[in-house]
Amino acid sequence: MLKVGLLSFLALALTSLHAIHSIELKDGSGIRGAIVLERPDVYYVDLGFDVVAVPKAAVASLGEVDAENGEVVSVAAKDTLYSVAAERGDQPILEWVEQLGEAVALVQTPTGLGSGFVIHADGYVVTNDHVIAGEHRISVTIFRKGANDMSKVTYDNVRIVATSSELDLALLKIESEMEEVFRTVTLAAVDSGVREGQTVFAIGSPLGLDRTVSEGIISVANRVIGGRLYLQTTTQINPGNSGGPLFNLRGEVVGVNNMKIAAVGAEGLGFSISSDIVKSFLNNRDAYAFDPRNPNTGFRYLSPPKVTPLASASESESESASESE
Repeated sequence: MLKVGLLSFLALALTSLHAIHSIELKDGSGIRGAIVLERPDVYYVDLGFDVVAVPKAAVASLGEVDAENGEVVSVAAKDTLYSVAAERGDQPILEWVEQLGEAVALVQTPTGLGSGFVIHADGYVVTNDHVIAGEHRISVTIFRKGANDMSKVTYDNVRIVATSSELDLALLKIESEMEEVFRTVTLAAVDSGVREGQTVFAIGSPLGLDRTVSEGIISVANRVIGGRLYLQTTTQINPGNSGGPLFNLRGEVVGVNNMKIAAVGAEGLGFSISSDIVKSFLNNRDAYAFDPRNPNTGFRYLSPPKVTPLASASESESESASESE
């Protein structure tokens, strides 16, 4: 009896000395508790009623809970490119647009355009695969708001890191000549949930009209179309919105805008790829790594041959000779 009481006292003492953490796992589940011991390859987490061992290789993200307001400080795990921020309060869309607008990008290729969003301060950008499919010349434009004006900064040196036509997702990297820290967005935590009737909004560049904001609700949280799982939303999604973020009122990305159904009499049928699928794609980006040596991964645009006066004269003489014969 004395031994059991002593162990309980020690566990309580250890918990009180450690901060509470929110841990999201790569399989989509999550736990919350105090990390009482850390080893090179494992965390020991006190759940209050038991202590569990969590392998570091299974951790997608780790955040420390603020004791005063209960919010989770966004911290990305070492092998991930994104971060999550759970339990943030709702804010008006206007305030989120001011805070997040700089992290939403315009993605352009020689044959079209779309949207994207920055997930890492080093310049990693998520977009749709169909926005950049078959292309090597890609540019990303960031809209930066200064004290008195707004500037458009375009980066032409953009590398394709990973891409999947099956998931219709792509990961780009802005190769900036200068050391820059990019504004980023956070992905929705696994326990935040997406519910029918929930208010969401999109920021993107429909038809090239950059920085366009549209609002709607989640119509269905799990709609299957063509074997893919989508969020169905009434938010306006038009050509050019593809690859852009769909936010909740906590300022988290809940989906990647992908397509809409356009038909006579059909309104408000937009579809976004769930952030859970995006996180799986990013966690396994080595499996989707882009191979520039594959001739089917893009088209190379060569400059057309220049017609010289000499060549034109020779062609005219040949045509005259043919007519005389």
